[in-house]
Amino acid sequence: MPRLFDAYVIANWTAAEGKKLGEQSLWIAVAKRDVRMRLKVETHNAATRAEGEKLLADILADLNKRGDRALIGLDAPLGFPVGTAARLDLKDQSWSGLWAFLADNVRDKADNTNNRYQVAAKMNRLMTDEARPFWGAPASQAQRWLTTTKPEGGYGDIPELRATEVAAKQGKLQPKTVWQMHGAGAVGGHALIGVPTVRRLVERLGAAAAVWPFGTGWRALTPEDVAPLSALVVEVWPAMFGGAPEPGEFKSQAQVRVAAETFARMDEKNELAAAFAPPKGASDDLIRQVETEEGWILGVR
Repeated sequence: MPRLFDAYVIANWTAAEGKKLGEQSLWIAVAKRDVRMRLKVETHNAATRAEGEKLLADILADLNKRGDRALIGLDAPLGFPVGTAARLDLKDQSWSGLWAFLADNVRDKADNTNNRYQVAAKMNRLMTDEARPFWGAPASQAQRWLTTTKPEGGYGDIPELRATEVAAKQGKLQPKTVWQMHGAGAVGGHALIGVPTVRRLVERLGAAAAVWPFGTGWRALTPEDVAPLSALVVEVWPAMFGGAPEPGEFKSQAQVRVAAETFARMDEKNELAAAFAPPKGASDDLIRQVETEEGWILGVR
């Protein structure tokens, strides 16, 4: 079977405020083949999300000009635990309704300042009228509907983890809940900031782009499935692939590079197609949950 993709782009998104380069900043790795079909990897560093979003758009435009089909991996949750849209009382209670809600509410300025804590507090108010399920904020951002620490009693009847994170824990990984907004390894802000970015990217590409598994189904993909696309967007977790930094590399830089190289090798060995499918024994209810609301991290089984 031929390869599904010609290029592999991995971005570790950030919710940080202020401009920053180097470690724990926004890195993008691009793995593509040269004229001799040898895989080459470039890494790029952006000081702000606005710069990173433009860089991604420019990378995709260049790949499209080359005629390369790209796998685009973003290191940010693209879905929320089942029932989130319903608790928000959205008219569209699927992933797309929640994406539209975030696009309408999140404000992310060119200097990297953003309102992610205010959006988390609003979602708490709408979902529970309590300081849950989102939690974790600097003292200056704490308020009635968002506390600095995990609320007593946890999350009530709201799931702490998505199914993909439960599977990751069973695989001896240590995923964080999307509800944690602040603190070491927190990914809640990444989700609130990252989803509107991906939505803009996909809207810009139109019918030439799709998001897995929401727009493709949770199943093994074939060359025929991706043939109409110039880009397939997926959620990734670069840290799960390890990878020690090479001399002169930052840890974040090495992680996106290794992830891009890993997916390229899997595709070369015809192993990547199966990674888009559910784990063996997945129920119909789980498949529906993942396809319509939660999403999945590519590479988690």
